Amino acid sequence: MNPATAFAATLVDELARCGLAEAVLAPGSRSAPLAMALWDRAKDAGEAGSGQGPATESRTLTAHRGVPGGRPPGPALRLHVRIDERSAAFLALGLAKASGRPVALVCTSGTAAAHFHGAVIEASESGVPLLVLTADRPPELRGTGANQTIDQIKLYGDAVRWFCEAGVPQARPGMNAYWRSLACRAWAAAVGAGGRFPGPVHLNLPLREPLVPGLPDPAGEGGEAGGWPEPLDGRPGGAPWTSFPGGGKAAAFDLPWTERGVVICGDGCGDPAALLRLAEQAGWPVLAEPSSGARAGPMSLAAYPYLLDSPAFVAGHRPDLIVSAGRPGLSRGQLSYLKTAAPVRHVVVAQGPGHWADPARSATDVVPAVRLADGPGAAGGPGAAGTRWLASWRAADAAAAAAAVAILDNGEDLSEPRLARDLAAALPDGGLLWAASSLPIRDLDQQMAPRAGLRVLASRGASGIDGMISAAAGAALAHQRAGGGAAAALVGDLAFLHDAPGLFIGPGEPQPDLVLVVANNDGGGIFSLLEQAEHDGPFERVFGTPHGAGLASLAAAAGLPAVTVERARDLPGALRGGGIRVVEVRTSREAGAALRRKLRAACVEAAAAAG
Repeated sequence: MNPATAFAATLVDELARCGLAEAVLAPGSRSAPLAMALWDRAKDAGEAGSGQGPATESRTLTAHRGVPGGRPPGPALRLHVRIDERSAAFLALGLAKASGRPVALVCTSGTAAAHFHGAVIEASESGVPLLVLTADRPPELRGTGANQTIDQIKLYGDAVRWFCEAGVPQARPGMNAYWRSLACRAWAAAVGAGGRFPGPVHLNLPLREPLVPGLPDPAGEGGEAGGWPEPLDGRPGGAPWTSFPGGGKAAAFDLPWTERGVVICGDGCGDPAALLRLAEQAGWPVLAEPSSGARAGPMSLAAYPYLLDSPAFVAGHRPDLIVSAGRPGLSRGQLSYLKTAAPVRHVVVAQGPGHWADPARSATDVVPAVRLADGPGAAGGPGAAGTRWLASWRAADAAAAAAAVAILDNGEDLSEPRLARDLAAALPDGGLLWAASSLPIRDLDQQMAPRAGLRVLASRGASGIDGMISAAAGAALAHQRAGGGAAAALVGDLAFLHDAPGLFIGPGEPQPDLVLVVANNDGGGIFSLLEQAEHDGPFERVFGTPHGAGLASLAAAAGLPAVTVERARDLPGALRGGGIRVVEVRTSREAGAALRRKLRAACVEAAAAAG
């Protein structure tokens, strides 16, 4: 075998031993050894896809895996192929975010690797484990004007947890241990071994020709008839080359009880169940963003954004203690409330050593975990459920939520806020909802009732609108592979158009059960709510950006069914089906802005009166 083939198959084998279950490939020539090794591994596991031809024996490392009795224990490797690198990257992001496990992302050399950058940044900011494997030209071709050759060294800068230039594979003793330990170290860095913050890892892999099995190395290093200078076996029993035992849970920080406490949960808070238990023990309201995982249970408030928009309510509800986790900051009201923590105590639950979110710079303590040192009774209070503090929050929340219902349910129009509310309520238990950045996630934050059984995910690390279809498809694939139920994505028209390649999935690829619900207001609706809308001259062209696109026609080009829904009563029926399908809801930017202003005024007034 030639060195490139040996390296790729050994690397893939070792990643499989670590637990790799998903790999995403954007096709290219220089990455051929990796592509064929992944295909071979997925084929052996029965996961290569029905459209990849007969299951003929690939001449890679099948006979050299060193796995007694077959492939390593653990999940089978599933391969996904996408023709567009950005779509591939966000597919991997969705797979990794939903599964919580590293996903391999592979491309050829040149600008292909640059198209991964947006997803790498999002993965870094939101702590999503990715293994980014970029094929590269060998050193002798760099800086020479050789075709498809750019500088890929530390291409993603500080957006990765670890970078390694792997070196050109060679047929000499010691390579097996190097390649396998390299894979294990990359895996450990991606998962955040030792309690560190997970995230993307970049391995740059320079490969010399030949790039496919069956061809001898012209330099004489190996060859189909020449054998290999050392065994290429892994550890016995399918074990990884290097193990990284967990260091155990960090000690929780003891919080003294105070009646006037608040728990704020932003995107990706690490242990939402623990925070909900803390809040219930203490009698503290929970202000949970939809993608925090904590918008459930009796302490979580449905309409808290409107409460925080009320100066009168906030003035009467200044806390003695704030506990925050994840990445808060979805609304201006929430950020302003966090600022009220100074000089009040603000305890931030860190996402990992050296990683915590404090957008208002009000944190007084950063801790790995929290627990209640004593209860309301021990502090002389009336009990968690009976405090006046909690009762006033609940009363204001109920009043604001009722005001919103009265406005949204007045007629059958399917406005964007009502669409967000009704979609979140219509999905069955065990379902998944991917929410796009910009207005969809904010409409959910204002209108979604707390509920258990629905998992909400979003790209809130960098909060871009790129890759939404692909990320949602990846999340649905991982969610359903793990036994989860129906999946939906709520996106705007610009996010839908921005990731049009995500609609085009080859017939041999794993297909998610995913309904894409698109609020089409013909442009960038969020800008109608911002100060830019006051500038009539440039607004429509440089912020509103109308496009006039036929979304149903785009869906049809991808061979996907699409329906348009106008009335709220028709939404549940439109969500039914299988595979990827599109539900379009046409709305007006101007009417949407007016409706949101009306909702805010009514809900803020109701909250102030009740609280």
